[in-house]
Amino acid sequence: MTTGIRLFMSIPRSVSSNAAAASGRQGPPVVEPLHCSAVLTHHWLVRRRGGEKVLEALCELLPDSPIYTLVHDPEGAGADWPEVRTSFLQRIPGGRRHYAKLLPLMPLAARRLRLPPVDLVVCSDAAIAKAMRPDPRSKVVCYCHSPMRYVWDLAETYRASVPWLLRPFWKRTAARLRAADRQAAERVDLFVANSRHVGDRIRRHYGRDSVVVHPPVDLPPAPATGTREDFYLCVGHHVPYKRLDLAVAACRRLKRKLVVIGNGPVVARLRGTQDQSVSFLGYQPDDVLRDHYRRAKALLFPGEEDFGIVPVEAIAHGCPVIAYGVGGASETVADGQTGVLFEQQTVESLAAAMERADSLTFESGAMHVHTQRFSRARFLREMRGLLLAVLK
Repeated sequence: MTTGIRLFMSIPRSVSSNAAAASGRQGPPVVEPLHCSAVLTHHWLVRRRGGEKVLEALCELLPDSPIYTLVHDPEGAGADWPEVRTSFLQRIPGGRRHYAKLLPLMPLAARRLRLPPVDLVVCSDAAIAKAMRPDPRSKVVCYCHSPMRYVWDLAETYRASVPWLLRPFWKRTAARLRAADRQAAERVDLFVANSRHVGDRIRRHYGRDSVVVHPPVDLPPAPATGTREDFYLCVGHHVPYKRLDLAVAACRRLKRKLVVIGNGPVVARLRGTQDQSVSFLGYQPDDVLRDHYRRAKALLFPGEEDFGIVPVEAIAHGCPVIAYGVGGASETVADGQTGVLFEQQTVESLAAAMERADSLTFESGAMHVHTQRFSRARFLREMRGLLLAVLK
């Protein structure tokens, strides 16, 4: 198979350079679609988050290409996609809402999806979508959001969420899923990682090189203006590894106000301990989220993320980010310039970073410039160059 390094070296410098795409233009960028037969694959299409923003951009690059996915929930992810084709998991009662419980069936469901004979298969994957069966003549490019974290890096953490009657079987199930995932990775011609952090995981788990192309972020057209208010912000779908509990505890220790946007299992648990210093707003539309980015004193980001679109969105709106300095945040947050990084996932370390941020000045214009290397236009240009190189 062609390695990612050789392919990357064949891409024109004007395509692979972040600086060349950092124009700050918003709206649909002028990038010519690829003219080839192609299909898109995605792990599951149940809500619109970071992975789905990548899929949207890929749809722009490969218009009219059908999407193959394990499960599609039009209510959560919308119905405004190109043609969507699903696996047999779609027909299981409750499968669209409780797809995570069907994890042991996913390799079988993916393998039973035979892809048509096309030039190019572009796989947007954080699970097992790469196991869908391509035609032998197709080139397969996998944009990897992360190797399946619940069976690789977080297998023991995920075990705690498995029904207790099934926990004795989890170790064997996780090993079987890892083997299926590794086997599926062998059919990929090129891995594209969303960060260096994920590139390291791809090398560790699959033994493969990858090219890093950061995902597209919707950026404001101009730097933020206005006065910052006296509250901190947490945004996302709050699951345990995102460590919302640290943000709540640090704000309570320092007697600071915290606004939490987004839902998730951790919100339900922490809401029971709510006091006047913490406000849980639940899901909010984009205009409300952008308003909070423009007003918050800082965004708290205490989890280890594969990339993390939220910190980039915050920085683009002039909101400093106080983040755990491992994972994607170490690639997007410039310590002392666009935020503050802390070294340990403890209340003490986060609280110290918040106090350090109090002594710093963050310039919104420079922060806005910093985020241009994560623009949608840059993503489309880099991905187009990679796909052309694969097709040669």
